[in-house]
Amino acid sequence: MNKDELRKLYGPATEKATKKIMEGLDSHSINFIRESSFLVIGTFDGENIDLSPKGDPKGFVKVVSKERIEIADRPGNNRIDGLLNIIDNPFVSLIFFIPNVSETLRVQGHAQVSCDPKVLENHKLKSNIPKTVTIVEPTKVFLHCGKALLRSGLWKPDQWPKTRPIPTLYEMIEDQTGINCEIKNEHDIIDKYKSELYKN
Repeated sequence: MNKDELRKLYGPATEKATKKIMEGLDSHSINFIRESSFLVIGTFDGENIDLSPKGDPKGFVKVVSKERIEIADRPGNNRIDGLLNIIDNPFVSLIFFIPNVSETLRVQGHAQVSCDPKVLENHKLKSNIPKTVTIVEPTKVFLHCGKALLRSGLWKPDQWPKTRPIPTLYEMIEDQTGINCEIKNEHDIIDKYKSELYKN
């Protein structure tokens, strides 16, 4: 199927969907970002796309101006796929979530990775100062309707599984890799997560 066939199948985009696209941040998108506690950032190395979740207390993404937002990189497993991708290709795409809000905010732009001490200090949380901060200059911004989240029941506790429907992380990794993972119990894994949330 080509682009023309696909467009014919779906028909034209609605007027609202077309006109809502902005080239930068406005007061509503700034407020959305400041209320958000979770986002997913997409990066591209020229061959593969990487998606990485980022989360902290709401307001963790700093809106420096309409032309600049900043995202701290918190301690993790040191794969840093997204950061390495940005070095190769600065184009990024983000989607912001607010708990119990069905709509999302999508932002595209150009990014750079900073280790400027002044920038890092601005993202200090508890005793943690990040090693790097991703600076994004938005070039395309728009709100996304809430149908997908409504269909998924993401914010509806009565639709959540009563018990974990899949094995724990380390059970799956042990099965996939053969590496002995001493911690396998979900409660112990959560405790481990909590102890390392902001530890360098």
